[in-house]
Amino acid sequence: MKQVTNTIVMIRPVKFRMNEQTAVNNYYQDGSGISSEDANIKAQTEFDNFIKTLRSVGVNVIVIDDDPKNDTPDSIFPNNWVSFHENGDIGLYPMFAVNRRRERRPEVLDTIEKSGFEIKNVIDYTEAEKDEVFLEGTGSLVLDRVGRKAYCALSPRADEELLIEFCEDFEYTPVIFTAYQNVGKERLAIYHTNVMMGIGETFAVVCLDCVDDKKERKNLLKHLTSDGKEIIAITEDQVNNFAGNMLQVIGADEKRYLVMSSAAYHSLTNDQIEKIEKHCAILHSDLGTIEKLGGGSARCMMAEIFLPMN
Repeated sequence: MKQVTNTIVMIRPVKFRMNEQTAVNNYYQDGSGISSEDANIKAQTEFDNFIKTLRSVGVNVIVIDDDPKNDTPDSIFPNNWVSFHENGDIGLYPMFAVNRRRERRPEVLDTIEKSGFEIKNVIDYTEAEKDEVFLEGTGSLVLDRVGRKAYCALSPRADEELLIEFCEDFEYTPVIFTAYQNVGKERLAIYHTNVMMGIGETFAVVCLDCVDDKKERKNLLKHLTSDGKEIIAITEDQVNNFAGNMLQVIGADEKRYLVMSSAAYHSLTNDQIEKIEKHCAILHSDLGTIEKLGGGSARCMMAEIFLPMN
């Protein structure tokens, strides 16, 4: 089994803006002071520069344009509706926001198959939307694909029963907790696990301060350390700069990179950067508009492809 891949799929936005349907529980979104037209233009520029950065080191990026007729402002975050696995299975996931459900387009899967990958089996959880039950892909699930563990912070977008169903179908062990952030004077659930943690081959970037329950925090640490991961701890303030929203990928000549936004990178301390660079190089790109309006960052934009080749 592999933890990292050279190939990712990304969706180029055509109607990016702040999505009012996701802002109800994504507290990182801020739509003030920018028109929808300007937001989309800036997001496209950030997206295109990000693609260039990834391709410059040999990451294989399959870019698919969003379809404007669907009016899907968050299509830039495909990892929430689909996941691709080494055995040829894919997962399709139920989405909290009604307008995000239109992001699940068959033509995206067709393009991936035309790129030489084989989809053998589709495991579809989207019926759960009828019961208002959600599990938003590798936003809700941070997967240790080698250790076969699915880390999940429960939230309105991550249902425990559906997580367990996923784990039974894909043969993962669930590691369940709740992660919180300060919103005004309240501690509210973080909407996606991948905002506060990411797992590489030999390390994990994680905000333990977000896990308020001591038993849950201890269990989370136990699972990561028992699998030999070096823990690189980040703060809640760094989470607010998307420092948890990172993904390790493979570039040219099998070189490993940890991909993040420039805001995430500049929030890190020299000590944290040194710890990461013991494991792999760092790659970052400015995603300021996407982060501010979309409430997601680099990791959310990349859906990893582990499928077998035809």
